[in-house]
Amino acid sequence: MTATAPATAPATGVQQVETVAVTRIGSLTAHDAGQRGSIGVVTFPADEVGPEDVRITVAYAAICGSDPHLAEGFFGTEVPIGLGHEISGVVAELGSGVRRTDLRVGDRVSGNFVRFCGACQPCQDGRQQFCTNLHEYNRPGMARSVVWHESQVYRLPDSVSLLTGCLLEPTSVAVRIADKTRIRPGDRVAVCGGGPIGQLTLQLMQRYGATALTLIEPIAERRDLARRFGARHVIDPNSESLTERSREITAGAGFDVVIDASGSRHAVAGLLDLAAPGGTVVYGAMYPEEYVLPLNLSDYLYRKELTLTGVFVSPYTFPRAVRLLEELDLEPFLQSVYDLEDAAEAFETHLGGAHPKVVIRCNRLPEDPEIGPGQA
Repeated sequence: MTATAPATAPATGVQQVETVAVTRIGSLTAHDAGQRGSIGVVTFPADEVGPEDVRITVAYAAICGSDPHLAEGFFGTEVPIGLGHEISGVVAELGSGVRRTDLRVGDRVSGNFVRFCGACQPCQDGRQQFCTNLHEYNRPGMARSVVWHESQVYRLPDSVSLLTGCLLEPTSVAVRIADKTRIRPGDRVAVCGGGPIGQLTLQLMQRYGATALTLIEPIAERRDLARRFGARHVIDPNSESLTERSREITAGAGFDVVIDASGSRHAVAGLLDLAAPGGTVVYGAMYPEEYVLPLNLSDYLYRKELTLTGVFVSPYTFPRAVRLLEELDLEPFLQSVYDLEDAAEAFETHLGGAHPKVVIRCNRLPEDPEIGPGQA
């Protein structure tokens, strides 16, 4: 599908912005059409460019695994709810008070959809992920254009295409997960979930010198992709025993690092049993709010002394993630691209699972290749 997108939004005078949004709350996979959520393109009033703001003409916005959760009402039920936080684009306008000397109109950029205020106690204490003003600047990027604060914007290296650049945010999440593991070269590592975050994290673990590197994933194509990215072992949890295969792979020792990138309540329950005594378990996904993980404190924290941690957002990771865009194998994530007006179909493809990532083209910019769904 290669329909020509509308012309790039002008640098100034933008009044309205076409945006992909949740238009009805409900599961996007519900069998009952009356209960099913829906995705559409709506027109929102454009945000004004404040003194320290940057307007970005969006080139690409990738669908995140968390986006369907918004349709389920995870963050509220008042529709329409604008979507998109994995973007790339071109600077169209700079606010009059922008202090960044490295940003110019026409620069190719990506960014962090979260704006940290820098003034609250957590920000001043080096814990930006707990910024008390975190949700005051939530602006959807799956749109013709978006206005973000200058602190959220990162220039792309010349060697990184705009299409690749939309993977900056998920790469930053993988970097954050890697930070939380405190991995040592030679540690035995298992990753549960072969979606984009799991596969990116697996690549980073391989670079850190992980051994017995294992992906746990029910979809065969994703297991094959993990082998391309350096996995030494793969486990199909639908047909193999996690406990037996983990013992076999680690010679009975268990994994020093276990990472969940699945977000599945069915997947996470048994992961604690895979960890070696003294190991670290990172829950690196978004989980259903009502799910409560059974936890025997005596078994897992007293006797095994496991370290359990999670990931919310990704402070302090974006500069490193920008550099990694040139180093990681990202081509498999860029094979399915839909134009913005076909967003509903793009989400159907995303939910179908045939592609590890689905990307929406929000504007056709000069460097943009001719790309359609399933081709690059």
